[in-house]
Amino acid sequence: MKPLYDLIIVGSGVLGTFHAYHALKKGLRVAIIEKDKMSKGATIQNFGQVVPSGMDSKWQTYGRESLAIYKEIQSQFDISIRQNGSVYLASNEEEIQLIEELSQINQSNNYPSQMLTKQECLDKYPGLRSDYVKAGLFFPEEVTVEPRTMIYRLQEFMIHKMGLKLITNTSIINCETTIKGVCLLSAANEEFLASKVIICNGNEFKNLFPILFRESDLEVSKLQMMQTKPQQNYKLDGSILTGLSIRRYEAFYECPSFKAIKAKENPDASEKKWGVHILFKQAADGSIILGDSHHYADAKNIDDLGFDLDMDIDHFMIQEAKKIIDLPNYEIQNRWYGMYSQCKTKDIFEHTIDENIHIITGIGGKGMTGSAGFSKENITKIFNT
Repeated sequence: MKPLYDLIIVGSGVLGTFHAYHALKKGLRVAIIEKDKMSKGATIQNFGQVVPSGMDSKWQTYGRESLAIYKEIQSQFDISIRQNGSVYLASNEEEIQLIEELSQINQSNNYPSQMLTKQECLDKYPGLRSDYVKAGLFFPEEVTVEPRTMIYRLQEFMIHKMGLKLITNTSIINCETTIKGVCLLSAANEEFLASKVIICNGNEFKNLFPILFRESDLEVSKLQMMQTKPQQNYKLDGSILTGLSIRRYEAFYECPSFKAIKAKENPDASEKKWGVHILFKQAADGSIILGDSHHYADAKNIDDLGFDLDMDIDHFMIQEAKKIIDLPNYEIQNRWYGMYSQCKTKDIFEHTIDENIHIITGIGGKGMTGSAGFSKENITKIFNT
């Protein structure tokens, strides 16, 4: 019996879905198998900011490729992409120095960016507080997506226009190479056969290869986010990243002044304790998504992160956000947390069980920005095409 599929992806998040997308583009027969009714992990529990500007040089390359892929798909089918740019807002001289240095780095990388004066920032972003902002760095090519709908719209496009088979509510509990091909077994005792399998399991470490994950350097980050009620007669374009983001994002690690500036920070500050940096993004309904924080646990101790929201963290984030932008209202209609996996020592977790079974996870906070570009290269590598 020949395998029905050239490739099965286990996991329907953004990383798995884009692996499927690029395999379909190569004419392969592809299925995605998802344990839940729909994707519901980090792919939908995030800001929907596609910001290659925040990544180190390697991942900025993937992120820029992702921008092109998102825009190409959007030109054919509405997956909620809006090209409205990203801005980093500096609140003091140190942060100004860092955005100026990043601007120089991006000039040498031929990635468009524009320094904004204080007044230009105030003119461009309504409600931005004059006592906070000192300057800005704007990236016009960058886009936002609606995370609660983007992945489902993308999968709809792939099903109807590209021939994707999406199998949901199916938990895979075994995956092994046989003489027939790679055999997948579900909890309901269904068998699926493929020539190759890619496992993009996010932070699901208990069903497949649990010992491998338990002994890995993977960790899980829990991030708290909030959504205000819709803002009446108010528009905030693009992704708004602030001074704490400048002090946190990997792109700035490559700035000559970064290490010295980080060394001066107070290690006992609340933003350090809770891993907070303040981001704003307006959703399609006019509400503002606000956050976020970071708590970490090893993959084997994921349950230690708990299932509650820490209101002290939320109150601190609102307090800090109010110092940056005067929104018409800060009434919160939704609060949630997202969880993503990442590696302590590498930028992504890649493990080959054998030549036909590949595990790709631990992309961390780079998923929405980097997955499309990274997956394109990885599919080419796996299929030697």
